[in-house]
Amino acid sequence: MGGRQVLAARRLLAGTLEGELPEPELVAAARRVVAELGSPERLLELVAELASGEGDPQGCARLSYRHVLGFDKLLLLDGGPRHMLRAHLWHPGAGAIGKEDIHNHRSPLASYVVRGRLAMELYDIEDGGRDGITAARYEESLKEGSADWLLEPAGPARLRLTHVGQYAAGSAYALPAHTLHRAWCDTDVPTVTLFLETGSGRRRHTDVFTAAGPHPGAVPKVPLEADDYLAALDGLAELLRSS
Repeated sequence: MGGRQVLAARRLLAGTLEGELPEPELVAAARRVVAELGSPERLLELVAELASGEGDPQGCARLSYRHVLGFDKLLLLDGGPRHMLRAHLWHPGAGAIGKEDIHNHRSPLASYVVRGRLAMELYDIEDGGRDGITAARYEESLKEGSADWLLEPAGPARLRLTHVGQYAAGSAYALPAHTLHRAWCDTDVPTVTLFLETGSGRRRHTDVFTAAGPHPGAVPKVPLEADDYLAALDGLAELLRSS
């Protein structure tokens, strides 16, 4: 179920991303979609409609939480195994366990900066080399029987920085699933991004690299209650109105 904006967004996602596209085409299509849906006026209308109770607030709340990398992760539209559309609210200076971690994803992604600014670094694994930074490698998966992140040590690694960028409001980026990166709020005001994961062939785990010391074996993922989820959407809508 859903209102006009929810249905229009679902049609756009399905019409653009359905089918078995090669990853480069899927990444490019995802970037176009988030740029279209992430325009401040259109995203405000979508978020306000969802905050009124349209869509699936109970289901989306169960998959919305404060991420360990220091941002609020609010699921807007759940396309099942094909795509998930989220709003990320980045807080200046916020972060917890893993805020400096370098990681990749289970599927291709695209992100559009709606307000504020992100900084991002890209990395490659330095096989057999002595350059770069030394890091501990983990394989991250979802713990069986719970929503917690499970981190399995996978030995030491060396990483080489390949790109440093800043993404201001109105810019977008898209990455294949295996791309190693880290991003953070690069301004003293809250940053909002529209984030899309897509593709049916999702990996069983992601790779996480940290130079900040050992991680615990499991990190709890605490979902929002439905009322808190709707309140968070209300707050996001107010933030978008003030942009």
